[in-house]
Parts: sequence; C-alpha cells; structure tokens
Amino acid sequence: MKKGLARSNSGGFTFLELMLVIAILGILATLITGNFLTSLKKGRDARRKIDIEQIQKSLEMYYEDKRAYPATITFGANLNDPISGKVYMQKIPNDPITNNNYVYTIDPDGVGNYYKLYSCLENTQDTGAGVNQAGYVDTDCGGCGICKYGISSGNVAL
Repeated sequence: MKKGLARSNSGGFTFLELMLVIAILGILATLITGNFLTSLKKGRDARRKIDIEQIQKSLEMYYEDKRAYPATITFGANLNDPISGKVYMQKIPNDPITNNNYVYTIDPDGVGNYYKLYSCLENTQDTGAGVNQAGYVDTDCGGCGICKYGISSGNVAL
C-alpha cells in the first residue's frame, strides 16, 4: 500500500470563486438598475409632453370657438365653455409623479391672445423640441423647481 497525501475532491467552489461571482452579479445589477431608472424618467417625461400637447389641442379648439384663450384653467377638472356647456377636455391632467399642476400663463393684459404651457423634466439629457435644460425664466414647476419643457400658442415664442 502506498502512503501519500490523501486528495479530497469535493467538487465545491472556493471562497475566491464565490466572491468573484458575487462581484460580477453586483456589477450587472447596478447596470440594469441604472438603465431601468433612466427608462422610468424618460417615460414620465414622455407622459408630461403628451399631456401638454393634449392640453394645447384643447386650448386651440377653445380658441377657435371663443377667439381667445381661457384666462385660467383648472387642472384636474374639465376645460369647458360655461355658457354653451361644450367640453374641450374631460380632465386637464397634472404632473404624473408630483401631481402638481403644469404651469399655464396667458398674455399679461389677460385678454387671452396667447398662452404658454410649461412642465418639469427629469431626464437631464433630453434635448428635444421645447426643451430648455437651463430652465425657462420666471417659471416654477413646484417640486422639481424651474420648468424645463414648454410649448406656446403659435403667435408667441417661448
């Protein structure tokens, strides 16, 4: 019988191998989570832009009938003509995450010759139409600070 070292072949993983796998999984989880959170921000921003565009369409229909934009709009309520009862929008939406109102302004004299609509943006990399990452002067979009997305009636610039 030969004497020698007994070799144990348990087939398990070493501590180093386990630590390496855990580190790789951690890195992958971080990458996936970052992309997921960015996607959520982009999705909410897309919702904001769609909301603003829908409000814009309703305001243009209102203008076609009344030859002026409304002096105020109530977010969460409908946009209608109180005299005729015609409804231009069933429910004027709010911001999808903060539930704050979007910002609606009309000309300073209050006649309703033009309007501007603003909202905040979460995606700091967005450079699309109507986006001003520096923010629009004299706007406050509530919890997110200065408004970074805006649209207006065709007869005035943002």
